[in-house]
Amino acid sequence: MDNPIVTSPVGILAILSGVTSFFFYLEKKTQWKLFHYFPPLLFIYSIPLVLSNTGIIASKSPLYDWMSEVVLPLFLILMLLDIDVVSAVRIMGKGIFVMLFGTAGIILGAPIGYFIVKSGLGPEAWKGFGALAGSWIGGTGNMAAVSEGLGTPPLDFGLAVLADNMVYIIWLPILLGSKNFAQWFNRFTRVDKKRIEILEQSSGGLIRDKSPFEMRHLLYLIFLGLFFPWIAANLADYLPQVQPVLTTGSWRILLITTFGIILSMTPAKKIPGSHQIAVALVYLFVANMGARANISGLADKAPWFLLGAYIWITIHGLFCVLGAKLFRVDIHSTAIASAANIGGIASAPIVAAHHNEKLVPVSILMALIGYAIGNYGAFAAAWLCYLVSR
Repeated sequence: MDNPIVTSPVGILAILSGVTSFFFYLEKKTQWKLFHYFPPLLFIYSIPLVLSNTGIIASKSPLYDWMSEVVLPLFLILMLLDIDVVSAVRIMGKGIFVMLFGTAGIILGAPIGYFIVKSGLGPEAWKGFGALAGSWIGGTGNMAAVSEGLGTPPLDFGLAVLADNMVYIIWLPILLGSKNFAQWFNRFTRVDKKRIEILEQSSGGLIRDKSPFEMRHLLYLIFLGLFFPWIAANLADYLPQVQPVLTTGSWRILLITTFGIILSMTPAKKIPGSHQIAVALVYLFVANMGARANISGLADKAPWFLLGAYIWITIHGLFCVLGAKLFRVDIHSTAIASAANIGGIASAPIVAAHHNEKLVPVSILMALIGYAIGNYGAFAAAWLCYLVSR
């Protein structure tokens, strides 16, 4: 709209934070089952999209650039501080390989799904597939980061958000229902019966309490979340570019990710509050991306994008089953591995609790591993999609 009602960056930020907080409040207060199938993320993205396309808030503002420069790198660093790669490998053992097989299915399935439907999509839709790969390997934070690194058009990012949620409402019940086939699946994969007992016993050691959150911790996190992205931005200018995937923006995201993983191996991982702050900033950033999007053309291309996404998720599922067969892994670990990829830290504990409550700590750890590898894998998927787009 030419004359939006709210143009002030402070006013826009207030509205975006209000929308974001409202839907989490509604989810917590009402406990509606609606949110099991349509997570707050969908509303947090779509409501600002409607507000900006109807002229209530500006679709262009210095605020949006500032959030890309400051908020996104900040939540990337904080999001990665909780990762414990060593513990994940030690506890999950072969289950980690199933997750990696699932990740391979996402990376390789992306160009296959995209190739089948690309005729019905725009010329830069491969970037939307790259953004969706970020979500499906890691989570919403990876989706936002990869989208920024690739320069994904707002329309294609909107399609990715839509596909992410539409696939989720089909895939989550499949993962939950897979528990009913445990005996058959475990015979099919020839899993060792003692594996579940070992997992249950080991998972208790994953619970790690941090110290109470204090003011100084916030200052520590702000410093880490600003200093290392600043270093990454300066280093990215000197690294070689391979257009259109490996740009300066892409290098910046990958360097920030690498710094975050390194920090997770230092005492910085013990700083309390990092995860909660990171998640809050992720959803606020998604609201910002919705406000920048243009709704025109979304309906025409959505069926094609969704078809590609469903083909893609099928390939991911087949890779998970193949990994479970090769490494003799049980259905519980396989379902959790897929949930850790596709649904991230929001869904993996739900699937784990349904299969076996004692595996919830393991599921959280696996989802965090997804955060760590999400950006790397998503850029690889985007590159493959670009290759088949030509």
